[in-house]
Amino acid sequence: MLRAEDNKFLTEAGSGTGMGELLRRFWIPVLLSEELPEPDSDPKKIVVMGEELLAFRDSRGVVGIIDQYCPHRGANLWLGRNEECGIRCVYHGWKFDTDGRCVDMPTSYPDLNAKDLIRIKSYPVREWGEMIWAYMGPADQMPELPALEMALLPASHRFVTKKWQDCNWVQAAEGSIDTAHFTFAHLSFEKEENEILDIKKHFVNPLTRVATDHMRWIAEDPRPVIKINPHEAGLTVAGGRLTGSDNIYWRIAQFLMPFHSYAPSSMPGENMFGQTFVPVTDTNCWIYTYAWNPHRPLTDAEREGYANGNGVMAVVDENYVPLRNKANDYLIDRKLQRTKSYTGIKGVSEQDAAVQDSQGPIADRTREHLGPTDLGIMHFRKLMMEAARALQNGEAPPHVAHQDRYTVRSGACVTSKTKDLTAVMVERFGDPAGFVGGPGQNAAAE
Repeated sequence: MLRAEDNKFLTEAGSGTGMGELLRRFWIPVLLSEELPEPDSDPKKIVVMGEELLAFRDSRGVVGIIDQYCPHRGANLWLGRNEECGIRCVYHGWKFDTDGRCVDMPTSYPDLNAKDLIRIKSYPVREWGEMIWAYMGPADQMPELPALEMALLPASHRFVTKKWQDCNWVQAAEGSIDTAHFTFAHLSFEKEENEILDIKKHFVNPLTRVATDHMRWIAEDPRPVIKINPHEAGLTVAGGRLTGSDNIYWRIAQFLMPFHSYAPSSMPGENMFGQTFVPVTDTNCWIYTYAWNPHRPLTDAEREGYANGNGVMAVVDENYVPLRNKANDYLIDRKLQRTKSYTGIKGVSEQDAAVQDSQGPIADRTREHLGPTDLGIMHFRKLMMEAARALQNGEAPPHVAHQDRYTVRSGACVTSKTKDLTAVMVERFGDPAGFVGGPGQNAAAE
């Protein structure tokens, strides 16, 4: 468990907070590129870590992230006209470009050059991997973009979307690196509705009819051994399960500072999945979800499946809000819960959201009782809080200097019990950290 003050420190992301300042030292996804589809398209209101901002694509196709409010009388620039490389306030006509400079001030005499003295908050912007990223930290500390493999690949090799979630970003991120919860939260089984279990006489395990060896191992061993390897980009979090032989079934997740995670389930050649957790306020977040394959383009059927909730994706509406959400109890089906799954909720993403939201807007970690399968959670919290406190003492997070080391992979494999995690990583990916050096550069990982 955490002390109340540590929980507060871990979960607050506003400007001036320890964790908020740490997050601001990294590039942050703030929109999907498709949300600003063309030059001079409609601007978008966004809130990032409590800051109210405006995003727009100007006449050149350049994206700007600026303050949402006009510095003249405080009118909201979202009402403004996106025209000729700037947003014009509809109240008195002041106009601002993507760098926050006032480029026209009709209410002032031209010879005074008053517009040259006015500038509103703006942030550097990049488009990368079909997402729009902003850097919200000190200008002289701006790092490179993270070399996420999916962003290095052609667009044909990836699928990118996002979903809204009604809880603090940290508990959502913690769920993504918790490799133990799959046994109950996500596993499906077959059981007749009228099958009565008399636990006084016998116990019938409803998971005995799962479809594959991998699922059977997950079902039969709910206590994976957790191993952690820190590396230059973050943490490798691996969970090893017994297979009934001399092998271990490893599910290897990656956490990349400060808010990216890769799912642990992909076998060699299969599509991989990632998530990026971006605080909106301290009680809700956007989760950017993506799939990619370094070896081939994704098929139309795969893309359709992801749009319909396969992998880590949710089925969302036109505003990227999941159709199964907190407001409608995730459309939980109690009959389904009795016969097909522990949750009775359809969709891996929605199952995660349900349990994470149920912890409260900000989980109360003073009431936790952590166990051996929570080792990855402990290391994540330690890494994040130590980095934030070091920054408060003037020490920049070391990960910002290693954005080129973010090209890592996660995934699953079956190996001998005699191998430690380093040997497993080398066998599976060709590198102890899972680093693949960019698409196609590491033959051992292919």
